[in-house]
Amino acid sequence: MNKKYIILELIPSAIDPSKGPLIQISALKLDNLQLIDRFDYRLSEDKLPLTQFAELISYDKDNFKYVDSHDELMKAFIDWIEDLDLIIINNDYTNNYLRHLDNNKISILDLLDMEYSFDVIDKIISKYNLQPSNYIVDLLYEALIYESNNKDITF
Repeated sequence: MNKKYIILELIPSAIDPSKGPLIQISALKLDNLQLIDRFDYRLSEDKLPLTQFAELISYDKDNFKYVDSHDELMKAFIDWIEDLDLIIINNDYTNNYLRHLDNNKISILDLLDMEYSFDVIDKIISKYNLQPSNYIVDLLYEALIYESNNKDITF
């Protein structure tokens, strides 16, 4: 792994972007496996489509930058990712929300030799003996580090 790339986690309000906005993006910009920057943005609580989403994203409120719209969130993210590869959890909602981006998208599950399932995060925690975290992106990063120490990972 000799390049810069992004690992990301999306929290949507719906599977289809036409049905609701993204409510959070957390992402890590890496150079090889070295963390060089972090992106933690959320939709402002008063802009959430359902009040129940506020409970879902109630953790670490001071660690996030808040924006007033899905468009503002995506613009900030697009500016931040540049043309770097995106390491994603390859599921329907992630693909739907990112489909308009030209960036190369790589499934982290392929890199971890895993398949997508509703409990894939629990399986990653178990497989790599990780401590649970509110930040799925951090768990993905830790798993990628573990895998890179045990085999050659190429994009």
